Amino acid sequence: MPAQALDLTALYESHARQVWRMAVRLGVAPANVEDAVQEVFLIAHRQTRAFAGRSSASTWLIGIAVKVAATYRRKQSRGTVPLVEALAAPGRGPDEELEQRQRLYELEDVLRRLPPEQREIVVLCDLEQLTAPEVAEVLEVNVNTVYSRLRLGRAALTRALTEVGKDSS
Repeated sequence: MPAQALDLTALYESHARQVWRMAVRLGVAPANVEDAVQEVFLIAHRQTRAFAGRSSASTWLIGIAVKVAATYRRKQSRGTVPLVEALAAPGRGPDEELEQRQRLYELEDVLRRLPPEQREIVVLCDLEQLTAPEVAEVLEVNVNTVYSRLRLGRAALTRALTEVGKDSS
């Protein structure tokens, strides 16, 4: 059993930051991100023996993180802005911090408008840089479904960002 704990420790050390980013980008409220990350690794621990190695450990964990984030989104109340709270970097000047927070608010607002299935794919492909076949594997959907949702999500994202740009002018 110690070998499994060591593997889980290595898995956590290698992928915790990525799982944290996924939770934030997929809409888990800041107060729940740490719990969601822990839940991902608890599930991974319970399913270690079931992991057949057909995918990479990273892809396997992302799949778990997507499902955990969906569960947390269903549970949490509306009105939270996770990206701003979780990604705003300290140590900047007040003007830079204000500008960064404003951009993060706009991005979170735009992402929140996307249907969840499009949001997941846009986050996985465009922010996490996974390939369409990897996303198909993670979400257990056909690769053509990924391409279709990605196209629709990007178009909706572009429209929404254009509207935000017009509103701030």
